[in-house]
Amino acid sequence: MSLHILDVAENGIRAGAKQIKILVDESLGDDLLTIVIEDDGKGMSPEFLNTVMDPFVTTRTTRKVGLGLSLFQQSALESDGAFEVESKPGVGTKVTVTMRHSHIDRKPMGDMVSTILTLIEGNPSVDIVYNHRKGAGEYLLDTREVRAELGDIPMNIPPVVSLLQSNLSEGLKELDGIS
Repeated sequence: MSLHILDVAENGIRAGAKQIKILVDESLGDDLLTIVIEDDGKGMSPEFLNTVMDPFVTTRTTRKVGLGLSLFQQSALESDGAFEVESKPGVGTKVTVTMRHSHIDRKPMGDMVSTILTLIEGNPSVDIVYNHRKGAGEYLLDTREVRAELGDIPMNIPPVVSLLQSNLSEGLKELDGIS
């Protein structure tokens, strides 16, 4: 799932987003995994939105296929889930994915630490808000708060990245009940 999340977030950044919000909600009691990725990029026209799930439709000029959204949708549908893309020109795009958490075909979450760090390191001026809920626990990383603490120190220098990596790792381990 983490690579799907990375792909959707990077799409938003390529669309001019200044903020990416990522919510991962593992509602164990409801046996539901919900992933929401929202950006404030340029959004899509209704005409383009109607074709966005076609793997042969892409805005990239370096290749003629865009498999990211269609593969993410396939992962959701294989796990008794749903996939929705909402977008408005000038407002942004929101991708919502739900699936049964315990489904045997549900792909693992993957390396969310590396996914979030990749977004921050590669796009230090974009605000990333990552909220991960699991059961009664919650982890939140908001780069706007980190940036306020850092002042003029860049987000993507090695000591800051190392601190962010530790914070993410520890926060997600606590969600999993690992100390």
